[in-house]
Amino acid sequence: MFDQFDPAEDKMLQVIDNNGKVISKELMPKLSDEETLKLYKDMLFVRTLDHMIVSYQRQGRVYTYPPNYGQEAIGVAAGAVLRHDDWLVPAFRELGAWLAKGATMKDVFMFNMGFEEGTKFAGANHMLPSSVPIASQLLHASGIGYAIKYQKKDEVAMAFVGDGGTSEGDFHEALNFAGVWKVPVIFVVQNNQYAISVPVKMQTASINMAIKSKAYGIKGIKVDGNDIFAMLTAFRYAHEYARKESQAVLIEAVTYRKGAHTTSDDPTKYRTTDEEKEWDKKDPLRRMKLFLEKKKLWSDDQEKKLVDEYEKEIDRQFLETEQTVQYPLEDAIKYTYAEMPQDLRDQQIEHEKFLQWKNARK
Repeated sequence: MFDQFDPAEDKMLQVIDNNGKVISKELMPKLSDEETLKLYKDMLFVRTLDHMIVSYQRQGRVYTYPPNYGQEAIGVAAGAVLRHDDWLVPAFRELGAWLAKGATMKDVFMFNMGFEEGTKFAGANHMLPSSVPIASQLLHASGIGYAIKYQKKDEVAMAFVGDGGTSEGDFHEALNFAGVWKVPVIFVVQNNQYAISVPVKMQTASINMAIKSKAYGIKGIKVDGNDIFAMLTAFRYAHEYARKESQAVLIEAVTYRKGAHTTSDDPTKYRTTDEEKEWDKKDPLRRMKLFLEKKKLWSDDQEKKLVDEYEKEIDRQFLETEQTVQYPLEDAIKYTYAEMPQDLRDQQIEHEKFLQWKNARK
């Protein structure tokens, strides 16, 4: 497959077109109708959860949030391939993989509310915390890959980064280490066309991101990141290769960030409505829904009913998180110094007085 889709020839792995028609039958992953529907339902859940978190943020109930809108196929496909003992080294826009690995909605809520508990992911085996510094997590992934090989374990590490991360030194160092050490790491570049406001054409002179693999002696492949079936095929193949050959792989998932970079961003400042409309035709949920409708597996009524169920459960868990999670005042000041200096003591006393006044006014 790596030869068939040589990034030097700028070929891209694609299974269905924008209208949900299968154009590469030989690359279509083997799936039952039940498995196919689960992929779509998972993407639909991620989109619903994503939209609702943005709504909570606009209400002032969570802090800055990076939307996954438009990139759901990549995380969901990754989550369908990762096993319990495989390692997930996330960035911050692969929510589907987080949930599949065992992270909960409450984890996601707490993280975006600023609670440390939201980075524990207690139910997610071998999952690192989300990485906000760009590309630094890729070095960790190479190190994990080295440990897997050294300990002779049957595991694979999968690490994510955006297209902007390919301009960071950490990206190149991580790929270089992985190539030299020959370790089972899958690096995934979510090429969503913009690093905040910087377009890809200003990010690199390379014909694509996948070709960067060749400089480090590892395999690379460019994939339609809005095609859930193409992503699943690529992840399955890369996972098997990395595990059996103990070699690294670089996957470029070509996608589009339909929302803002974060809830602090305004994409209308740097991209056009016409561009957004063109990418709407490639939307991952739209394409898969058309595929399912052709097979008589899905309908608008089914979708409306399911989204209603999702929204009620998401809101229930969010309210429960709001009502139960607390941040003790002392956690904000007590652990900065071995012995609390007087100025911090004074601040604590003043804040406690403020809280007493605030509560008395309720």
